[in-house]
Amino acid sequence: MTNTLKDSIPALSQQLKEQSIADGLALLAKEFATKLTFSTSFSIEDQVVTHEILSHQLDIKIFTLDTGRIFPETYSTWNSTQEKYKAPITAYYPNQIALQNFTSTKGPNSFYESVENRKECCYIRKVEPLQRALAGNEIWVTGLRAEHSPTRQDLEIIEWDDTNKVIKYHPLLHWTTEQVRAYIQQHQVPYNPLHDKGFISIGCAPCTRAIQPGEDFRAGRWWWEDSSKKECGLHSQH
Repeated sequence: MTNTLKDSIPALSQQLKEQSIADGLALLAKEFATKLTFSTSFSIEDQVVTHEILSHQLDIKIFTLDTGRIFPETYSTWNSTQEKYKAPITAYYPNQIALQNFTSTKGPNSFYESVENRKECCYIRKVEPLQRALAGNEIWVTGLRAEHSPTRQDLEIIEWDDTNKVIKYHPLLHWTTEQVRAYIQQHQVPYNPLHDKGFISIGCAPCTRAIQPGEDFRAGRWWWEDSSKKECGLHSQH
């Protein structure tokens, strides 16, 4: 099934050309019924995709990864999103034993001490729960944008994720920040207020800060590390 799924990418790419986000998602929802899911971190980009899915009542599952260390503002956005759309958002949590062993052995803030510790923390809190969330699905919809990272400049809107054996669809890949903000305002979509305080990419609270004028988009994530290492593993190909 994997080869067949991967081989369908060129045809899907052709079908999705010139399609609106809603039409593209509807096409995928019809073709991959029950095997299509969207991951949201309640970022401003993800809120655009959520609105497209829920306002058009598309049959697409939505999930989030609750790492246990996200901002209060993120929880508020999650709550206001469910209130507005009256739709469930499934939460996936870290494996309790793995997290307990990690924090007991290395300490709750050991991710500041080394890249190795930080990546282990990301794996436990995000990567492994993501694997559970994606299990049984064939299409993974994301809110990734090329502007956010140099490593994302060469992404295709439809691509193969060899790590998770799914097709990834990035409907907002070439949107600008201005387009995203205009959409949010036009459709009165709830969004994380941290975006108005200089936060661009919002993850776990200890690993995220606001960026200064002129700084790179990704400067607010894991700012104590070399810029080439600034991925948590969710969108890495191994």
